[in-house]
Amino acid sequence: MKVNDRIKEQRKKMRYTQKELADKVNVSPQVISNWERGYTEPSADDINQLSEVLDCTSDYLLGRSNRPDNKKNHLLTKDERDIAKQIIEFTQNIEKSDGLSFDGEPMSEEAKESLIESMEHIFKQTQRINKKYTPEKYRKE
Repeated sequence: MKVNDRIKEQRKKMRYTQKELADKVNVSPQVISNWERGYTEPSADDINQLSEVLDCTSDYLLGRSNRPDNKKNHLLTKDERDIAKQIIEFTQNIEKSDGLSFDGEPMSEEAKESLIESMEHIFKQTQRINKKYTPEKYRKE
């Protein structure tokens, strides 16, 4: 399947008209039409925008993958719930702690929020990395 077919397929899957997709990607409906008919090809920037709007990977649009989503990098709902619990627990520990400081100075509320956001990213990244090392016989695709 070529780029033009994949764009059209994903657009229809998302239930966008060519005009709606064009508005979201900041091009004219004619450009979308030309891409879908294979008259022209989207630039790398256009592919990136399309992949975000069409909820698929750029590799899928370019034909490097046959999966619209990259399941290896997506967390399961259960994983998301586990991470949410970890974040709640971490946030409660931050709020309970008296005198939380960084480099000898008390942490501001903004710094605490930033720390919590960073920890959420770390929890998610760790979960993804650990999934990569799950033995093949235990993986569910």
